[in-house]
Amino acid sequence: MVGKDQAIGGIIFAVCVIVGILYTIGLFYFGEPFAGEGWGVAFWLVMIPVFLAFIAIMGIGAWIGWTMATTPPPKPIEEITSEIEEKAEEKP
Repeated sequence: MVGKDQAIGGIIFAVCVIVGILYTIGLFYFGEPFAGEGWGVAFWLVMIPVFLAFIAIMGIGAWIGWTMATTPPPKPIEEITSEIEEKAEEKP
């Protein structure tokens, strides 16, 4: 059974990966939008750092989503308190 946090993590992971792939395809497939206007080198000087920053942010988001999706849910508080009470009773 998948918990609510795990489902949200899976959605975050999927969205970040899909957006990163679509951004990469859109950027490199459609080419330079200002190619005919003398923006060749200036476009690439701006595009590369922006592309790397955007992909890094999407990578961090995907990592957070993956961590949320694969981390098991914590124990209920009642179970933790009962364990602490049992240990306290066993000590004396």
